[in-house]
Amino acid sequence: MLFSRRSLLQTSGCGFGWLAASALAGRVDVATAAGLNVAQPHHLARAKRVIFLFMQGGVSHVDSYDYKPRLWKDDQKVIDIADPRTVAKTGKGSPQRLKQPLWDFAQHGQSGRWASNLFPHINRHVDELCFLHGMHTEGVAHGPATLFLHTGTTSFIRPSMGAWVMYGLGAENQNLPGFVTLSPSLGNGGPRNYGNAFLPAIHQGTPVGRSGLPVMEGNIKNITNRHWTPEQQRRQLELLRSLGQGSMKPGDQEVEAVLESYELAWRMQNHAPSILDLSDESETTQRLYGIGEKVTDNFGRQCLMARRLAEQGVRFIQVNYGDNSNNPAWDQHSNLPKHGDHAAAVDKPIAGLLTDLKQRGLLEDTLVWWGGEFGRTPYAERNGTGRDHNPLGFTVWLAGGGVKAGHAHGATDELGHMAVEGKVHMHDLHATVLHLLGLDHERLTFRHAGRDFRLTDVHGHVVNEILA
Repeated sequence: MLFSRRSLLQTSGCGFGWLAASALAGRVDVATAAGLNVAQPHHLARAKRVIFLFMQGGVSHVDSYDYKPRLWKDDQKVIDIADPRTVAKTGKGSPQRLKQPLWDFAQHGQSGRWASNLFPHINRHVDELCFLHGMHTEGVAHGPATLFLHTGTTSFIRPSMGAWVMYGLGAENQNLPGFVTLSPSLGNGGPRNYGNAFLPAIHQGTPVGRSGLPVMEGNIKNITNRHWTPEQQRRQLELLRSLGQGSMKPGDQEVEAVLESYELAWRMQNHAPSILDLSDESETTQRLYGIGEKVTDNFGRQCLMARRLAEQGVRFIQVNYGDNSNNPAWDQHSNLPKHGDHAAAVDKPIAGLLTDLKQRGLLEDTLVWWGGEFGRTPYAERNGTGRDHNPLGFTVWLAGGGVKAGHAHGATDELGHMAVEGKVHMHDLHATVLHLLGLDHERLTFRHAGRDFRLTDVHGHVVNEILA
């Protein structure tokens, strides 16, 4: 039986190659033509997009948003604590020396939410934030915990959350990637944190720059062609299409992905560079994000790029604050005061992002998610100068996109060590984020290797208590 290229691309790999080519020619709407049972939201969405502010390494919740008076009262007191690493090795807890926070706490806003002066600019927005104080997760080390945060597993090759969102909703703007990650780290999962795994390749994230590289030097790779004119590039694309007709086999996702990448790049050339170019932003807006100031310039540019991408319909935008070393940015085992340096770099830009989104009417349907892969222990480490990893209890916050503003949900114990009330597992947070986007985490599935996979595996529930 002979296949035309059109019929071949329509029937192989869910037809995404045909969709890309058709969208390029302006013939079809991708979301409609995909014919997938997840191409439209399962229910009314509260958010259209997500901006995930990833604090790589684990911010200390007991030094930022989880106020625990007992840590001041019992500072330096030695008590037995079920430390995750010790329990994993010996099956029992160990004596640990409690350490008081290094930053002072106070109540802020009309909601009276407790927060330390580690993030003074963000503290002015507490009435817009929804705190989850009962978070807990899988994985004690950075690698497994970071993978779990992004993919819902500590070790297997699974699609990232952004890829699942793309699979469920499709791209809103056909001239831009639907999933972008700004300055991602090469370590602790690396590309797996924005990969598509077994989902069709068009759902993988598009990295812009990399961690450790100034964002001004980062860009989308191969977005421009300095050697060929637009007409020459068009002819090249037509040649690739004709070659694809003879080389593709049904279900050949790799060839489809290559074709689609060229077709998307063709469309992006006239759109992406201008969106990533911040020179047309007013001086007032740039100051709002801390651009032009030595400490905040780099992360401020990332946050402003995130707002511009959100404005143009990108579905999932991840803004990474970290590095490529063995000890990620917020990983202060032996130098907790370093938290102050990192906070100074991100505090004003994040506050600026919240202000800008609200002023432009974008916060209402944009879900902003802030947090790391886990928290840190209430006891001291390395001669009392740092804190260890803590996956048993920590804090993240959400804003906009259908969550309760000025709200706090859940709690850790009196030391801030373990989640004890309103516990929210990372699977639950994933389920809730999908729900706010209009996706049912139990119905968002993809059949692979004989079973139906989903982001939350066989776990997770929506945290209805935080929904506005």
